[in-house]
Amino acid sequence: MAVLSFSPAQFVAAVPPATRGFTAATVGFSLLYYILRWSGGDAFAAPYLVLVPGSSIFYPWTFLTSVFVETTVIELIFSLLVIPASLRYLERLWGAVELLKFIAATVTISNIIAFGLNWIEFIVFRSPTFLYGQQYHGQMALQIGILVAFRQIIPEHQVQLFGVLKARVKTIPMAYVTFSTVMCILGFQCPFIVIQFGWLVSYIWLRFYKKNVGDLSGGPLYGDRSETFAFVTWFPPVLHGPLTLLANTAYGLASRFHLIPLSGSDVESGGYAQVPGGARAEAERRRAMALKALDQRLASGASSPAPPQRPANGSSPVSRPTTSTPNTSLTNGDVGGAKKSAAEADIADAGQGSSKEAEEV
Repeated sequence: MAVLSFSPAQFVAAVPPATRGFTAATVGFSLLYYILRWSGGDAFAAPYLVLVPGSSIFYPWTFLTSVFVETTVIELIFSLLVIPASLRYLERLWGAVELLKFIAATVTISNIIAFGLNWIEFIVFRSPTFLYGQQYHGQMALQIGILVAFRQIIPEHQVQLFGVLKARVKTIPMAYVTFSTVMCILGFQCPFIVIQFGWLVSYIWLRFYKKNVGDLSGGPLYGDRSETFAFVTWFPPVLHGPLTLLANTAYGLASRFHLIPLSGSDVESGGYAQVPGGARAEAERRRAMALKALDQRLASGASSPAPPQRPANGSSPVSRPTTSTPNTSLTNGDVGGAKKSAAEADIADAGQGSSKEAEEV
């Protein structure tokens, strides 16, 4: 009989600490909710653990603890199958501190927006249902936040959903947001509307506030300012015009009031902040930029004449006639060789990596 070489204790120990703690808190708070609901009823269990707009102002911890409570066993099983594996990947990429900040910001701010929206609806419609008939709970806001993070890191990766549907990672977040919109239109505002809030909050956090590691310029870099992660890329091209104007206006106001942290500028990478994924991903992007610079230098060198040479006796230089030949590359000239060597040195300094990741960047 074969003996298992990998025990459950070893498996748990292999899970990063933040992911392990989040999973344990989800199981613990959900079981506590089931026990309180079974013993004292829903009215007793809900205000202490989940977000109820009419009473959570007296229990402010529920703006965060509601993420650990799945009110049904099916929701709990689904969360345990999806969330820990995703958090494990992100924690190894970002670190425990940045992962916990991402979770706290995505969940708490989304719940605060939902809380304020319900109070506005109560003031307008004068219906107590908006205050005491809604319970925001679970990890829907975190789920869409994780999808946004995957869209930033591996947008072209193809996944298979339920063993049947195939989709690229970059298309899944908006599909989830569309599902949330449909459910809200059908009257299920709670808790599905937090999916939309979680999408917006997680995007803003990853775009402007997440602190990246492995800075090469000596100062902290925040967010991802690349064009591939711009706000308009989430929408069809027909909407890019008005959305660009709106996004630029909001960004200008936020910068004027210093609501967005300053990020170091990298001339070689076009002024964008370091891409997520550590020094290896940054080296891949620099390598791609160096290859592009090599092509540009060779092209510009091919169209320019060779410089005049000064004789050794100190007399005035004699210019040699040059002929322009279309579509020629500098393979024998001194200038082309020097420029090519300089560009190759840039590539060597940038580091090595997979060509596929470089093309994606």
